[in-house]
Amino acid sequence: MLGIDFGTSNSAAAYVRADGVLCPIELEADRTTMPTALYFCAERAQVHYGSAALQAYLTATQDQASGGRLMRAIKSLLGSRLMEERTAVNGHLISFFDIVVLFFRVLKARSELQLGHPVTQAMLGRPVHFVDDDPQRDALAQATLERAAHAAGFESVRCQLEPIAAAFDFERRITRETTTLVVDIGGGTSDFTVIQLGPTRRDNPERTHDVLATSGVHLGGTDFDRLLSLEFVMPLIGLGHIGPSRRQVPSGIFHDLSTWHLIHHAYTRQRLHHATELWTAYTDPALHRRLMQVLRERLGHQLLAQVEDAKIACANSSGPVEIDLACIEDTLQAALTPQALSRTLQVQVDKIVACARQCVARSGDRHIDAVYLTGGSSALAPLVQALEQAFAGATMVHGDRFGGVAAGLAWAGSVTART
Repeated sequence: MLGIDFGTSNSAAAYVRADGVLCPIELEADRTTMPTALYFCAERAQVHYGSAALQAYLTATQDQASGGRLMRAIKSLLGSRLMEERTAVNGHLISFFDIVVLFFRVLKARSELQLGHPVTQAMLGRPVHFVDDDPQRDALAQATLERAAHAAGFESVRCQLEPIAAAFDFERRITRETTTLVVDIGGGTSDFTVIQLGPTRRDNPERTHDVLATSGVHLGGTDFDRLLSLEFVMPLIGLGHIGPSRRQVPSGIFHDLSTWHLIHHAYTRQRLHHATELWTAYTDPALHRRLMQVLRERLGHQLLAQVEDAKIACANSSGPVEIDLACIEDTLQAALTPQALSRTLQVQVDKIVACARQCVARSGDRHIDAVYLTGGSSALAPLVQALEQAFAGATMVHGDRFGGVAAGLAWAGSVTART
């Protein structure tokens, strides 16, 4: 059974062979993860996936001008009405659901190429909540995910909560009974579980009694990117700018440009016309020229990628990091310091830690032996520091940020298949 972690920002897959050896799938050359991204190249009517999609988008300026389309964070649409809507790519209409199916087909094909045999069973990861406080939409999101996997060619599909899957991966490396708080900080959600783990438990197919509590909140790395973009980049093209009428420039366009799955909305003919007419709302015409440069050259994804890169660099630095904005102007940049990173993300970090505390409370306030950190944003310094303070008596364990959930799904699938 193939374990598939279909992530908001990155995806991974893994498989446990018949001899019990875990086999992470190289979805790209020498890499076991790939960006959850598709680029529809209008000029050649081709579709690129993963890193190739990002590279094609950044280099094919002619394709962009003729209607090339980059899509990221498509997982964020699960559970929404947008999933069944159709959008124009490469000269024809396709539903967002069918775009998810295309991505699953590539995951399946690349996995089968490495394994050397067909794979018809899949164990899919899912967040604790696709949608906060809406059980019907949450159930719809899982049903849509399963339906997409079936449409991609999988005959048997099961789901497991992503933090529980991460726990199963951690369990393969411990030698004693451990009460663990799993903290899985992904691109779109932050998920938690308190679970009993141990070497005598890991081959038991029924783990319901070991899971003491779960919780989750719809906050993750893409939310961090959005806030940092709005704070440090968008003001350089007009966000918060006071015009001649003593009013701020309308902010909607800046929020779209800072949200991965909404960026393409900023490029419609109607929005472009509206942005052109905004010149009267600017006191500084240079800011308006920058905005139009971003829209006409479709630089939104590139800008947000620069923000994401700076976020990661700043999380590992004690000094300032520059957000490179040379795609707008040769010398344009914005400084991001660790202190500013912490300040900008403070509210979101507090919400994530509060959700982790809530999970422990739901477990009956069990003593936590270890906090297991996984997910692409789990290494963010302000978050790690806040978790260390919140759970001072526990050992902090940093897992495989991008492959741990897929590995745990594969282990869960292998135990299920044996029984």
